Amino acid sequence: MTGEQAYVFAVLGAAFALFLWGRWRYDLVALMALMAVVVTGIIPSEQAFSGFSHPAVITVAAVLVLGRGLRNSGLVDLMARPVSQVAGQPYLLIASLTGLVAILSGFMNNVGALALVMPVALKTAMDADQPPSMVLMPLAAGSILGGLMTMVGTPPNIIIAAYRETLTGTPFGMFDFSPVGVTITVAGVAFVSLIGWRLMPDRKGPTARERLFRIEDYITEVRLREDSTTVGMSIRELETVSAAEVAGLIRGEVKRLVPSRLEHLRVGDVVILKIDPSRLGALISQTRMELVGEKQLSADILKSDEVSLIEAVVPPGSPLEGRTPYSLHRRTQWSMNLLAVARQDEPIHERLDEVRFRVGDVLLLQGDAQSLPDAVSAIGCLPLAGRGLERGRPNRVAQAVAVFAGAVVAISMGWLSAPIAFVAAAGALVLLNQVTLREAYEAIDWSVIVLLAAMIPVGQAMQVTDATGLIADTVTGFEALPPWGLLTVVMVVTMAITSVINNAATAVIMAPIAASVAVAAGVSIDPFLMAVAIGATSAFLTPIGHQSYTLVMGPGGYKFGDYWKMGLPLLLLIVVISVPMLVLFFPFQD
Repeated sequence: MTGEQAYVFAVLGAAFALFLWGRWRYDLVALMALMAVVVTGIIPSEQAFSGFSHPAVITVAAVLVLGRGLRNSGLVDLMARPVSQVAGQPYLLIASLTGLVAILSGFMNNVGALALVMPVALKTAMDADQPPSMVLMPLAAGSILGGLMTMVGTPPNIIIAAYRETLTGTPFGMFDFSPVGVTITVAGVAFVSLIGWRLMPDRKGPTARERLFRIEDYITEVRLREDSTTVGMSIRELETVSAAEVAGLIRGEVKRLVPSRLEHLRVGDVVILKIDPSRLGALISQTRMELVGEKQLSADILKSDEVSLIEAVVPPGSPLEGRTPYSLHRRTQWSMNLLAVARQDEPIHERLDEVRFRVGDVLLLQGDAQSLPDAVSAIGCLPLAGRGLERGRPNRVAQAVAVFAGAVVAISMGWLSAPIAFVAAAGALVLLNQVTLREAYEAIDWSVIVLLAAMIPVGQAMQVTDATGLIADTVTGFEALPPWGLLTVVMVVTMAITSVINNAATAVIMAPIAASVAVAAGVSIDPFLMAVAIGATSAFLTPIGHQSYTLVMGPGGYKFGDYWKMGLPLLLLIVVISVPMLVLFFPFQD
């Protein structure tokens, strides 16, 4: 092993460790890895940012915009309507929901497809008196499986297609992934519909709000007396000294829910507080306020015709991730209250102003009934129950589908390359007012773009130093393994890596290694690259391997150990099916 090879392995090892640690975002870690290989001259400085112009990066960005256009058109609503007809039949319910999200994921961002269908799944499960835990993980699995069907279904497929072009001059086509990908998707959907959902924990309770927050136990009305120390305080100051959330203010005959946090309190005011019962006695003693009637009230007191409650989940990439509730008030022009936070099916009872939001956290928000959905969108969260889908007009659906289909045909016929065709299609949707410019920029997951652009040169560093050749020689050194055995090893190793780091980064790292293994074994690179695409997408063991799995953790009430129960047999099924399918459709000898 040369000094440069050892250095590249050290950089990759450090990047893996930081990905696992999770304290720093993966795009920042990728940039640090890029700088590490640039400062030593392994990658020339003039090539440091060449990844931003890489075809895979451009294609990913354009596909995300196209996905937003399909969402805005109302296509998903048209596809989701039949699901309600099978609400009372668990097998058909899971199959319908999982099949729907899988089809959408074949042509748009996996997480975006999941976010669109998840409210439908929650409402349908509630109507059928089924626990959310029964449907959400199968739904997330369907969003991942569907990405295997086409080149644009998931970033690893786009990366692998572009990498093949650098090696052979010809990329994988739009539907080259379909023979194996569709087979895996159909088998996977059948598995989660017949068996997988039965492996999920049955955490069945009453309504989602009661199950997650049990907020009735924490609502109290207190009155300010003449000698109360809180007279003259603002609501923000009261929340600070009381470690409580003010959900309403009653002054005379007027009740105001979601009052301004700058409002000053007067003698005789009745304040509706959300506070831990264990802290209530100390608050009354300290402030000399008095209880009004019974301590425990109904959650209905927090709502009115003008004010509603909504549950929302913090998705991957949300601006709230890692921040405190203070940022929630700074990021929206609308007034709203954060009443509670639930994490992994358990409400958080510590002071909310000390909580740092994580992906998958479920927030209970109170605000104006008309503007609250817009406020939730403004803070980068996804509403759960009660959210309606886009009601599409036929002409808008037809426009969006026609533009997308046109791009697919242009690629399939060889008229345009994938980046050109999809960028042109994204521009067409903007010109047709299917997507605004602001929505187009918001649709692009810039953290993934930066990750890809940074990791592509890092992957090139492995090739420049022949670190990939060193790994390939080690793998192919097991002479007893036939080509299909090497193919299985590459796929399983890729699956293991993608369970703990981002799938796009996994594809960037494993693609040159897989190609080197194929060359060392004297066989075609195609089945090995396809094995990486399948393995990098198959992140079913942990909630951190794929954003779809992270997103359902809070709403489904899943624990870390719940994921492997369905994920492990699903991975075994994928390996058993995909290896012979790859050998059939991508022979080892050209």
